Amino acid sequence: MQTILKTFYFLWMLFTPIYFCAAQSSEQADSTGIISYADKFVVKVNVNTQTDVYALNNEANGDKLTIAPNNNYRLFFSLDYEFIGLSIGFSPTFFSGNNDDDLKGESSFSDVRFRAVIGNWIQGIQIGNIKGYYVENTQDFLPEWIEGVDPYIQIPSMTSKIFGMSTSYNFNPKFSFRNIFYQTEWQTKSAGSFIPSLYYNFNQLSYSLGGQDAKEYSYPIRLSPAYYYTLVIQKNWYIGGNLSPSFGIRFSKSSLTTENVRSVEKNSSFIYALEGGLQLGYASRKILFGAGLNFDINGYNEDKTSAIVNDKIYGVIFFGYRFNTPGFIDRTYKKYAEKLGI
Repeated sequence: MQTILKTFYFLWMLFTPIYFCAAQSSEQADSTGIISYADKFVVKVNVNTQTDVYALNNEANGDKLTIAPNNNYRLFFSLDYEFIGLSIGFSPTFFSGNNDDDLKGESSFSDVRFRAVIGNWIQGIQIGNIKGYYVENTQDFLPEWIEGVDPYIQIPSMTSKIFGMSTSYNFNPKFSFRNIFYQTEWQTKSAGSFIPSLYYNFNQLSYSLGGQDAKEYSYPIRLSPAYYYTLVIQKNWYIGGNLSPSFGIRFSKSSLTTENVRSVEKNSSFIYALEGGLQLGYASRKILFGAGLNFDINGYNEDKTSAIVNDKIYGVIFFGYRFNTPGFIDRTYKKYAEKLGI
């Protein structure tokens, strides 16, 4: 987190003078106070400290198992144009928090997200893959273990895959969802909105350990009645906040194979989550940057005595630029958009 804050401070000091000397946008906001840059190429890079840490709590005896991948920092590149956007994420080893493989083992992370914004509707698709986990609370299982000297218990074969989708609706046309998340719009007046979202995923978790092969397929569905607000400060600066409680149901099918004997179990459980965060950002006609702090609390009961929770607080910084769209791409889009009536 200190690395994230230091990096944001550097960006802050580097780009704050732009606030005073950059030319103001020639575009005019409509009555809602929103300027659209959907016809521009919006290129953005962000770094965050989000990671997937899972804690299995046995409520009967108080035992706890906490596992995590060895990637503390994730890097995303995104491109948005008109109503569509694409982002690609990975975990580079040049970040110091991602290269201590000797102690925590090697982990890989990849994430591809596609989004489409049509009117007030937002549709998202995510394909993610994480491989390689270690046991954070190794000392609970190996009393003689010394942190920083001895390697953690590692599960290199453990793989988590996700194919997720989300559908959201923005009820207030004076609030720009694109300003906060995709920067294809510039909101010049303070406003907030109720934005309910439906999340529906297909997840797969698998590992091989101690002669056992385990697989779990799960299908969580949850509804989130979220609220977002953007406070505009002196036109170019803004503070964005959101609070997103959610609830739903999770269907799962798990199998365990030991010495060629396979057992199968099916479960359904209630799931809950509470997400939120604050974001401080700068937006102009071409340049945008900012930083945020988010939290995510979620979990479900695996059975009557076991609960799985995934609570985390993570930071993010981002920097982006709006380019003029290459002529051939702009002409091609307008040609087909006119035919399709988009």
